Amino acid sequence: MALNSTMHTFNIELADVDRGVYETLALRVARHPSETEEYLMTRVLAYCLEYTAGISFSNGLAEPEVPTLAVRDLTGAMRVWIDIGAPDAARMHKASKAAARVVVYTHKDPEKVMRPWAGERIHRLAELELYSVDPQLLAAMASRLGRRMAFALSVTGGHLYITLGGDSLEGLVTRHALAAG
Repeated sequence: MALNSTMHTFNIELADVDRGVYETLALRVARHPSETEEYLMTRVLAYCLEYTAGISFSNGLAEPEVPTLAVRDLTGAMRVWIDIGAPDAARMHKASKAAARVVVYTHKDPEKVMRPWAGERIHRLAELELYSVDPQLLAAMASRLGRRMAFALSVTGGHLYITLGGDSLEGLVTRHALAAG
Protein backbone atom coordinates (compact mmCIF):
# COMPACT_ATOMS: atom_id res chain seq x y z
CA MET A 1 0.00 0.00 0.00
CA ALA A 2 1.36 3.41 -0.99
CA LEU A 3 1.91 6.00 1.68
CA ASN A 4 0.20 9.37 1.37
CA SER A 5 1.79 12.78 1.51
CA THR A 6 1.65 14.71 4.77
CA MET A 7 0.34 18.27 4.67
CA HIS A 8 2.29 20.90 6.60
CA THR A 9 1.10 24.43 7.24
CA PHE A 10 3.72 27.16 7.65
CA ASN A 11 2.97 30.68 8.84
CA ILE A 12 6.05 32.78 8.22
CA GLU A 13 6.87 36.39 8.98
CA LEU A 14 9.47 37.15 6.33
CA ALA A 15 11.84 40.11 6.62
CA ASP A 16 14.39 39.86 3.81
CA VAL A 17 16.49 42.97 4.40
CA ASP A 18 18.84 42.05 1.52
CA ARG A 19 16.00 42.32 -1.02
CA GLY A 20 13.62 44.68 0.78
CA VAL A 21 10.89 42.02 1.02
CA TYR A 22 8.60 42.08 4.06
CA GLU A 23 5.67 39.66 3.88
CA THR A 24 3.46 37.39 5.93
CA LEU A 25 3.33 34.01 4.20
CA ALA A 26 0.81 31.23 4.76
CA LEU A 27 2.00 28.06 3.01
CA ARG A 28 0.42 24.62 2.72
CA VAL A 29 3.14 22.23 1.65
CA ALA A 30 2.74 18.52 0.88
CA ARG A 31 5.61 16.31 2.04
CA HIS A 32 6.04 13.08 0.11
CA PRO A 33 6.94 10.04 2.26
CA SER A 34 10.32 9.80 0.49
CA GLU A 35 11.16 13.43 1.27
CA THR A 36 13.45 14.07 4.24
CA GLU A 37 12.65 16.75 6.79
CA GLU A 38 15.81 18.64 5.75
CA TYR A 39 14.69 18.60 2.12
CA LEU A 40 11.27 19.95 3.12
CA MET A 41 12.81 22.73 5.21
CA THR A 42 15.19 23.61 2.34
CA ARG A 43 12.18 23.81 0.03
CA VAL A 44 10.32 26.14 2.40
CA LEU A 45 13.38 28.34 2.97
CA ALA A 46 14.04 28.53 -0.79
CA TYR A 47 10.46 29.71 -1.27
CA CYS A 48 11.07 32.47 1.28
CA LEU A 49 14.49 33.43 -0.10
CA GLU A 50 13.12 33.66 -3.65
CA TYR A 51 9.70 35.06 -2.71
CA THR A 52 8.30 37.39 -5.37
CA ALA A 53 5.09 37.77 -7.34
CA GLY A 54 4.42 34.65 -9.41
CA ILE A 55 6.33 32.12 -7.26
CA SER A 56 4.72 28.72 -6.76
CA PHE A 57 5.45 25.14 -5.77
CA SER A 58 5.11 22.37 -8.38
CA ASN A 59 3.00 19.28 -7.84
CA GLY A 60 6.18 17.42 -6.87
CA LEU A 61 6.56 13.85 -8.06
CA ALA A 62 3.38 14.21 -10.12
CA GLU A 63 5.26 16.65 -12.37
CA PRO A 64 8.86 15.39 -12.63
CA GLU A 65 9.69 17.53 -15.67
CA VAL A 66 9.05 20.88 -13.96
CA PRO A 67 11.07 22.64 -11.25
CA THR A 68 10.34 22.27 -7.55
CA LEU A 69 9.58 26.00 -7.46
CA ALA A 70 9.04 28.38 -10.33
CA VAL A 71 8.50 32.08 -10.82
CA ARG A 72 6.21 32.82 -13.74
CA ASP A 73 5.18 36.14 -15.23
CA LEU A 74 1.56 37.13 -15.91
CA THR A 75 1.62 35.33 -19.27
CA GLY A 76 2.66 32.06 -17.58
CA ALA A 77 6.19 32.16 -19.01
CA MET A 78 8.81 30.81 -16.60
CA ARG A 79 11.25 33.48 -15.42
CA VAL A 80 13.03 31.51 -12.67
CA TRP A 81 13.58 27.74 -12.34
CA ILE A 82 14.30 26.74 -8.72
CA ASP A 83 15.37 23.20 -7.82
CA ILE A 84 16.15 21.65 -4.46
CA GLY A 85 18.72 19.01 -3.53
CA ALA A 86 21.06 17.58 -6.14
CA PRO A 87 19.55 17.70 -9.64
CA ASP A 88 21.49 15.98 -12.40
CA ALA A 89 23.33 17.69 -15.26
CA ALA A 90 20.66 16.89 -17.86
CA ARG A 91 18.00 18.54 -15.72
CA MET A 92 20.18 21.65 -15.25
CA HIS A 93 20.84 21.79 -19.00
CA LYS A 94 17.09 21.69 -19.65
CA ALA A 95 16.44 24.28 -16.92
CA SER A 96 18.97 26.72 -18.35
CA LYS A 97 17.20 26.61 -21.69
CA ALA A 98 13.74 26.97 -20.13
CA ALA A 99 14.29 29.97 -17.84
CA ALA A 100 16.38 33.12 -17.76
CA ARG A 101 17.53 32.36 -14.21
CA VAL A 102 18.24 28.93 -12.70
CA VAL A 103 18.76 28.45 -8.97
CA VAL A 104 19.51 25.36 -6.87
CA TYR A 105 19.21 25.28 -3.08
CA THR A 106 20.79 22.25 -1.50
CA HIS A 107 20.79 20.66 1.90
CA LYS A 108 23.64 18.40 0.78
CA ASP A 109 27.38 18.91 0.50
CA PRO A 110 27.71 21.36 -2.44
CA GLU A 111 30.87 19.61 -3.69
CA LYS A 112 28.84 16.41 -4.08
CA VAL A 113 26.17 18.35 -5.95
CA MET A 114 28.67 19.93 -8.38
CA ARG A 115 30.87 16.87 -8.95
CA PRO A 116 28.43 15.05 -11.30
CA TRP A 117 28.05 18.26 -13.32
CA ALA A 118 31.80 18.39 -14.10
CA GLY A 119 32.47 17.78 -17.77
CA GLU A 120 28.76 17.54 -18.58
CA ARG A 121 27.02 19.78 -21.06
CA ILE A 122 25.00 22.37 -19.13
CA HIS A 123 23.73 25.40 -21.03
CA ARG A 124 24.94 28.65 -19.35
CA LEU A 125 26.58 26.75 -16.46
CA ALA A 126 28.46 29.82 -15.23
CA GLU A 127 25.12 31.64 -14.74
CA LEU A 128 23.54 28.83 -12.70
CA GLU A 129 23.23 29.77 -9.00
CA LEU A 130 23.97 27.12 -6.36
CA TYR A 131 23.25 27.86 -2.71
CA SER A 132 23.78 25.61 0.28
CA VAL A 133 21.79 26.05 3.45
CA ASP A 134 23.58 25.56 6.78
CA PRO A 135 23.02 21.87 7.68
CA GLN A 136 22.94 22.61 11.42
CA LEU A 137 20.19 25.17 10.90
CA LEU A 138 18.20 22.69 8.81
CA ALA A 139 18.66 19.96 11.44
CA ALA A 140 17.47 22.33 14.18
CA MET A 141 14.40 23.29 12.16
CA ALA A 142 13.69 19.68 11.19
CA SER A 143 13.81 18.60 14.84
CA ARG A 144 11.02 21.11 15.54
CA LEU A 145 8.94 20.24 12.47
CA GLY A 146 5.25 19.78 13.08
CA ARG A 147 2.13 19.67 10.95
CA ARG A 148 1.67 23.35 11.82
CA MET A 149 4.68 25.59 12.20
CA ALA A 150 4.98 29.33 12.71
CA PHE A 151 8.26 31.21 12.63
CA ALA A 152 9.83 34.55 11.82
CA LEU A 153 12.63 34.61 9.25
CA SER A 154 15.00 37.54 8.91
CA VAL A 155 17.57 37.58 6.13
CA THR A 156 20.52 39.94 6.12
CA GLY A 157 23.90 39.60 4.48
CA GLY A 158 23.33 35.92 3.67
CA HIS A 159 22.55 35.13 7.32
CA LEU A 160 19.24 33.58 8.26
CA TYR A 161 17.82 34.40 11.68
CA ILE A 162 14.81 32.33 12.69
CA THR A 163 12.60 32.74 15.72
CA LEU A 164 10.66 29.53 16.25
CA GLY A 165 8.63 28.78 19.37
CA GLY A 166 10.72 31.04 21.57
CA ASP A 167 14.00 29.66 20.21
CA SER A 168 16.45 31.66 18.13
CA LEU A 169 18.21 29.80 15.34
CA GLU A 170 20.70 31.11 12.83
CA GLY A 171 22.75 29.92 9.90
CA LEU A 172 24.19 30.90 6.56
CA VAL A 173 23.05 30.50 3.00
CA THR A 174 26.22 30.27 0.93
CA ARG A 175 26.51 30.82 -2.82
CA HIS A 176 28.98 28.54 -4.61
CA ALA A 177 30.84 29.56 -7.74
CA LEU A 178 30.45 27.38 -10.81
CA ALA A 179 32.97 27.36 -13.63
CA ALA A 180 31.87 27.09 -17.24
CA GLY A 181 33.03 24.11 -19.22
